[in-house]
Amino acid sequence: MNMYRIFLVDDEEEVRKGIIRKIQWEHLGFTVVGDAENGEEALEKIEQLEPNVVMTDIRMPYMDGLTLSERIRQKYPSIKILIFSGYDDFEYAHQAIKLNVTEYILKPVNMEELTEILTRVHHNLDEEIEQRRNVDLLRESYKESLPLLREMFLNEMVRARIPESLIQKRLEEYQVDILGARKWLTAIIDMDTEAVEGGPFRLHKEQELIPISVRNLVEDHLRDYYRFAAFHTSQRITVIAAIDRHNTQTDLIGLLDDICKETKRILEVTVTIGVGHGTQNLETVEDSYQSAADALGYKAIVGSGKTIYINDVEPVSRGKLEFDSRDEANLAAAVKFGNPETISQVVREIVGKMENAKVHVRQYQACLLSVMNSITRLMQQYDLNLVQMFGSQEGYLEMLTGGQKREEFTAWLTSVACRMNEALSQERDKTKKQVIVDAKQYIQDHYQDPDLSVEMICRELHMSPAYFSTMFRKETGQTYINYLTEIRLNQAVELLKTTADKTYVIAQKVGYQEQNYFSYVFKKKFGVSPSKYRGT
Repeated sequence: MNMYRIFLVDDEEEVRKGIIRKIQWEHLGFTVVGDAENGEEALEKIEQLEPNVVMTDIRMPYMDGLTLSERIRQKYPSIKILIFSGYDDFEYAHQAIKLNVTEYILKPVNMEELTEILTRVHHNLDEEIEQRRNVDLLRESYKESLPLLREMFLNEMVRARIPESLIQKRLEEYQVDILGARKWLTAIIDMDTEAVEGGPFRLHKEQELIPISVRNLVEDHLRDYYRFAAFHTSQRITVIAAIDRHNTQTDLIGLLDDICKETKRILEVTVTIGVGHGTQNLETVEDSYQSAADALGYKAIVGSGKTIYINDVEPVSRGKLEFDSRDEANLAAAVKFGNPETISQVVREIVGKMENAKVHVRQYQACLLSVMNSITRLMQQYDLNLVQMFGSQEGYLEMLTGGQKREEFTAWLTSVACRMNEALSQERDKTKKQVIVDAKQYIQDHYQDPDLSVEMICRELHMSPAYFSTMFRKETGQTYINYLTEIRLNQAVELLKTTADKTYVIAQKVGYQEQNYFSYVFKKKFGVSPSKYRGT
């Protein structure tokens, strides 16, 4: 049996103890993880205890059950809420229904009835979990999601390098028939939709339909001749075509030219198609895609409404050695987030690429300079000390002029990258500590504001509330609300000792709108009321 966590809220301690004592919780599949005597206290504990079910009275001081339910619904929508009340009031029940409260129970609580309700709630929780785990439902949902998953994967495939084994697995899974070709060619279809705005066709007036219409036309023209995958990328259409033994990329480019003409003739939409370099490995289809995008960049020079093949507008480079954006991104990621092993591997890959290239020494030196400049920019971006990172004042220049040997450059770059990694790690720790310092200072400056909240602090610090709450608890050992309460109560003690202000005035000065709740919190911490504390 699944065990679920339940939390009780009632301002009468005897009622809470009675319910806890009389119900066979474990037999019903529940564990009581805590209780509270008002809504304010409950919210603090719910954040820490994360119950599945909250049982709450409707009439309580400081924050009633309906307000508590509303706050729970906003912050923890999956929690089941059971409200019990001594008031057979339609308005309360009506509000409870609006808040999607699971059960509304009248006091005095009948243990048999409550047992039946808890059994029903447990069954509902089981059903929800079972539904999320149901293989048949998940399979049906998966089938419905296949077109979207297919589009997402193909988009990822042309924008980042993915291992060939994963590509093969996903393409088979999504039934994309382009595997096993001699080579692959990527084409990007750019549509000039602005030129047809207000045109004579209904299609021109509903421009969001133009990409669909163009894609249909493309698929119809290619289907009988090529195996291909067509998918939307931003405002464009991308095609990955498989070049098999019975067809050629020259024929494909000719067919794409026909598509440009047919699109103009049938749809009166001008399309320009950029065609990239061929690739013999789907793992590098990203390069073909990028060169297709580069080909489209020549549209302003060669004109629109036609196919632009990258080899026609850029000379074919043989033996070209580049430290490209992907290499730079891999190196930066290793420095920022990796460990010494990751850094060493990335450096070996970069240096190995440089070593294996059969190029003139000038290209090798240019690539070397690009690597070192990338490292330098990263240092400047994070305000790292260049001399410390390079190891010496002359380290950079020495390696630039005398670092052509693979072993020397590999060792040097690895050591520099590792020093940067360590420095950034230390900087992150310092930043966390500074955030906590800033948060504490903000609380100190604004504790008098009764509306002070995590959200207000996070807006000031430009952080998400969830991350801040976790970090604050980890760094300080207490929750934000506990820390705020401690600040407020310590200040209240100081005011009780040094002023003659009445209790309600002190309550307002330290951020409590209700004097009674202030007295309750004060007594809970110090064991006596504020007035008695002042008299001691």
